[in-house]
Amino acid sequence: MQHYADHYIGGTWRPATGPDTIEVIDPATEQPLAAVPAGTRADVDAAVAAARAAAPGWAATTREERLAALTRLRDGLVAHRAEIATTVTAELGTPIGFADAVQAGTPIAVATAYLDVLASYDFEEKVGNSTVYSEPAGVVAAVTPWNYPLHLIVAKVVPALAAGCTVVLKPSEETPLVARLFARIVDGADLPPGVFNMVTGLGTVVGAALADHPGIDLVSFTGSTAVGRAIGESAGRGIKRVALELGGKSANVVLPGADLARAVNVNIANVFANTGQTCTAWTRLLVHRDQYEEALALAATAAAKYTPGDPADPATRLGPLVSARQRERVRGYITGAVEGGARLVAGGPEQPEGLERGYYVRPTVLADVDPDSAAAQEEIFGPVLVVLPYRDEAHALEIANGTEYGLAGAVWAADDETAAAFARRMDTGQVDINGGRFNPLAPFGGYKNSGVGRELGRYGLEEFLQTKSLQF
Repeated sequence: MQHYADHYIGGTWRPATGPDTIEVIDPATEQPLAAVPAGTRADVDAAVAAARAAAPGWAATTREERLAALTRLRDGLVAHRAEIATTVTAELGTPIGFADAVQAGTPIAVATAYLDVLASYDFEEKVGNSTVYSEPAGVVAAVTPWNYPLHLIVAKVVPALAAGCTVVLKPSEETPLVARLFARIVDGADLPPGVFNMVTGLGTVVGAALADHPGIDLVSFTGSTAVGRAIGESAGRGIKRVALELGGKSANVVLPGADLARAVNVNIANVFANTGQTCTAWTRLLVHRDQYEEALALAATAAAKYTPGDPADPATRLGPLVSARQRERVRGYITGAVEGGARLVAGGPEQPEGLERGYYVRPTVLADVDPDSAAAQEEIFGPVLVVLPYRDEAHALEIANGTEYGLAGAVWAADDETAAAFARRMDTGQVDINGGRFNPLAPFGGYKNSGVGRELGRYGLEEFLQTKSLQF
């Protein structure tokens, strides 16, 4: 077990000011992997001071200088890809194949996309008799979650640095090891001291200190809606800008005439990826009532292919959840749904057979669920799919839009035009049409209680810019 006693502040690894630590647990074995410092407000003060001291110099750099530094950072991600994947597998439990392809591969793709955006972005614009300049927003607090720990770090830190901002990162206490690896990669990219800083610790301490810190200009947070609301309130008192990417309860709507088998199989893969710990997961599958039982049979067959197992084994498709608390939360939703009359099509709340240790949950498909019940309304964040029947398109739209969330979704139809017409009426920020692929240049973010602001592409860069106009 590795014990760490420092934060990355001012371009160096600086000893933590307090003695408390946080254990990092391997969710597959329930054994400790490492311990990291539980940061204090004094650590946050030091990191913010370093970021503020570095801000004028970094804001004054040219596009070419920032491109060169961020290219070195991206190349460091490429060079450490294998270590990134094994680290995420160890501390999160993501199966190694998915960890390499997505947990390590997506941050590289996103960093590369931001390099392309930066290379062509126009930071100066003529508007009538005015010249409008896009300038750095200032010092950014990036507060990231555990489910896609490196991707969400890169999706905040890289555009912030590209915009000319300096950053203090507070990674999740559940997955701080890949964040420490990222700090090592930044250190190797030869950025000026203080441009990037990292303090590990509890959200209630480090996250809260960043949200209300007078030296922070913008808070970018990804996590639960409840915590996002608290951060927004705290930041708002200081007139800080916020970008909040919060919860989701996304609908996958299969219209009559679509390829039902493909839609269901892709839905199962989408929900069970990363053991269901994905904010954009299509956790509600909506099918016409005439195809309901057929869809359930297809879902049961597809779910049977996801046998929980050792995440370090390349053959494993479903690993453990991140923690015992998360396991009990997910099991509670399954139990509650069954007690409320839901039908178990696959899975259930019991520990998977042959896995006495580890935070595992059976891949579960629920039918006959009330659309207004907790299982169909609340973000479960586990490998649980709810299948809901609808009468007609109007009813499908009512169900799809009938939650407090609006982060993502999908529509399948006989043709793209029909699917797109339905998607345009959904109250959600991003919709995949007939299996559309991830695009790192497209804006990502939610409607309603799924947040404010956008990440990725030029939209993500602009979150970290503020405008100034000069009239002539």
